[in-house]
Amino acid sequence: MSKALQRPGSDPFEAPSPYALGDDTIPTSALSDRARPLPRISIQAFCQTSDIAEIIQAASEDRRLNKAHVTIQMGGTAAAIAHYEESPTPNLIILESQSPQAELLAELEELAQSCDPGTKVVIIGRANDVVLYRELIKRGISEYLVTPVTSFELLECLSSLYNNPASDPVGQVFAFVGAKGGVGSSTLCHNVSWTLSEVLANDIVIADMDLPFGTTGLDFNQDPVQGIADALQNPDRLDEVLLDRLLTTCSKHLSIFAAPVVLDRDYEITPEACETVVDVVRQNVPFVAVDLPHVWAPWTRSLLLQADEIVLTAIPDLANLRNAKNIVDLLRQARKNDAPPHLVLNMANMQKRPEITPKEFETALGLKTLAIIDFDCESFGQAANNGQMIEEFNPKAKSVQAFRDIALALAHRKEVKAEKRSPFAPILEKLMLKR
Repeated sequence: MSKALQRPGSDPFEAPSPYALGDDTIPTSALSDRARPLPRISIQAFCQTSDIAEIIQAASEDRRLNKAHVTIQMGGTAAAIAHYEESPTPNLIILESQSPQAELLAELEELAQSCDPGTKVVIIGRANDVVLYRELIKRGISEYLVTPVTSFELLECLSSLYNNPASDPVGQVFAFVGAKGGVGSSTLCHNVSWTLSEVLANDIVIADMDLPFGTTGLDFNQDPVQGIADALQNPDRLDEVLLDRLLTTCSKHLSIFAAPVVLDRDYEITPEACETVVDVVRQNVPFVAVDLPHVWAPWTRSLLLQADEIVLTAIPDLANLRNAKNIVDLLRQARKNDAPPHLVLNMANMQKRPEITPKEFETALGLKTLAIIDFDCESFGQAANNGQMIEEFNPKAKSVQAFRDIALALAHRKEVKAEKRSPFAPILEKLMLKR
């Protein structure tokens, strides 16, 4: 086989059980973060059956392959051999083969004569044979998958080829979006981010994408001179050094990418600029919280669909239900291999206001509510005026536990509470020792 085919090279919190949707449990694979985004590569697949072609097509539509260019052809290994006799090979070739071992190895030897250096090859076959697997790896095949295979298993396989498992993982991106304007999505984003930084003691950056009207600076009592608008204006110049200059430090583990909040300039934001900026930030911190404004544009859609976790905030009324339903339907269609968004009902139980019950909300959306935050104008209003988070202003506020629940759910952790010790425990222990 040609060298062109080479194989690549005590916590108080614990992982929770899989996210449950009503009585059904979402597959663990949907929650796995082992499949990380692929770089800008070309992938060409040659299939023998329509089932595998559909699986590869589904994988190509996943957000993790957003940068990759994927083409699918029928004909299997024979078609690949004929194609590459006259065309250069891509970064990655996926081959489906139902041929016997001897025939498959012969076909791969012939294909290797046309492969360019650096091309990786993944084989999808029917034989669950360790001897065949060893022969394929010996010949430089990157990976061998046995059918039946799912689109997520394929994604995980491709991710392992281009992401070094020994390297530090890229940071997780959390997108906060409101079903309507004024539902408290930004307040939720800020409080949950602050809780994450305090409870887990991990660094987090809040990216305020509401450039003309963002409230991140106000909520954290900061008045930064520079911020995210400077990064979005020249995204290609953003590196670790410039990032440190543009971020505003609010505490030991929390920094903000503040919005300029001026109206004498036009903000032309592109999805590509947003993607570049977020990618640079996530390479430097474990968590990135993206505070999305209630506008619908190509860049907001792109940020929403590319996030690792999504928090959807709504008020329990009809307009919020309709908008939330539209957002959830879009996410289900575009993010089939990801967990559903986390639903938070905010400003609930307001006196004399007719409300849609949480159960009706859950039934209409097909989602389990992650948290319900009661209407508390005094705590939220005073905290905002003081430039404080709710837990800083009033640690006994009911919403404090809700923020903790949301923060730990986003980080895929759960708090392990210490068991209460009985006041009679010392006496009982002495009695046991005497025996």
